[in-house]
Amino acid sequence: MRIDRFAFGTIRIDGEIYQRDVVIDRGGVRPRKKKPSKHFRDEYGHTPLSVEEKIPWNCSRLIIGTGAHGALSVMPAVLEEARRRGIEVIAMRTDKAVEFLREADSKTNAVLHITC
Repeated sequence: MRIDRFAFGTIRIDGEIYQRDVVIDRGGVRPRKKKPSKHFRDEYGHTPLSVEEKIPWNCSRLIIGTGAHGALSVMPAVLEEARRRGIEVIAMRTDKAVEFLREADSKTNAVLHITC
């Protein structure tokens, strides 16, 4: 998997352009389905990452790209579930997450917010 480019609202992975949040799971890429988290939007001011989403837990490290400006909130329950599973979680702005993922091993999965 190769992340070619990230800019606000778009990311190119293996030559394919995505214009919405993505999940990287064991080298595969799929759109993030954030609908299960939408009911938390009023509480967080933005749809956060919650355990109700299909998070790619089959890894030793989970990178969370929090957006171009770091606006994606990660709910505490996500961090608690990761700790329970023995998964290291690193949350950072998406541009930094992309740089990190370029050097990451196959045991690293990610959730990348590509706008705010």
